[in-house]
Amino acid sequence: MKEYTYTEKKDTRSGFGDGLTELGRKNPDVVALCADLVGSLKMQDFIDENPERFFQVGIAEANMMGIAAGLTIGGKIPFTGTFANFSTGRVYDQIRQSIAYSHKNVKICASHAGLTLGEDGATHQILEDIGLMKMLPGMVVINPCDYNQTKAATIAIADYKGPVYLRFGRPKIPVFTPENQTFEIGKAIHFQEGKDVTIVATGHMVWEALEATKELTSQGISVEVINIHTIKPLDENAILKSIEKTGCIVTAEEHNIYGGLGESVARLLSTTTPTPQEFVGTNDTFGESGTPEQLMVKYRIDKTAIVNAAKKVIRRKKSN
Repeated sequence: MKEYTYTEKKDTRSGFGDGLTELGRKNPDVVALCADLVGSLKMQDFIDENPERFFQVGIAEANMMGIAAGLTIGGKIPFTGTFANFSTGRVYDQIRQSIAYSHKNVKICASHAGLTLGEDGATHQILEDIGLMKMLPGMVVINPCDYNQTKAATIAIADYKGPVYLRFGRPKIPVFTPENQTFEIGKAIHFQEGKDVTIVATGHMVWEALEATKELTSQGISVEVINIHTIKPLDENAILKSIEKTGCIVTAEEHNIYGGLGESVARLLSTTTPTPQEFVGTNDTFGESGTPEQLMVKYRIDKTAIVNAAKKVIRRKKSN
């Protein structure tokens, strides 16, 4: 198998902050809004360089979405910033009515997503946001896997005309994708070619999938690994081509299995090529306080869970 290594760990939210800063230097139409979480969203460099293009809304997330929608009418490209919980669940009505319905060019940028928010606990660990956002007509949903990909995605969505939900996280994780890469919305990335099982992963779970692949490969199992950084629009062709070879699939996400990536893949397969599938994700539950590592183990969204799911789905394939 191809070896993926890293020399440093960085948080994906810093990828967003650095991407936003770069956009500020080259695109005068980009503006930023924040709901009193500048430090957490890594937006300070953009603010220092472009104070006239930043709007501190305070703890008024619904108002922030309304202001962002209005700014698009004047040709601006607003990037909103707050925690994923507040970027979606708290303001769903405003996003639906003021942004999605009229296809406003707002970039909803959401940090601290998923269980790996850690010690802040269940009230902040939203595990339903991908489902909420992908159900909105016309909404693009992106969940990049590391610092470099998050930076590239932040830059890329400024050129896309329409609403985008960009999801990223708090913990420092391995940086393993190329620096200065080009991000293509809706185009999956193959990290590993294989013939026994397909693993499609998104966000922080891509690294876990690669770690799981090491163990599976050592046991003689040939694994195909695909990074689904864009959950909507889903790269259906990449998935279907892969399962033609492998005949079974595992989906891995830091999100509830109800409404997430796995459900999108299941819909695709059930309407085209019914295929054995196993889901790695949280199972109809809220989170709790703990370190990211502890929570990933407890809620079975780590490399061990992926290994077990891969073996299970291969057994199911063979029994068919």
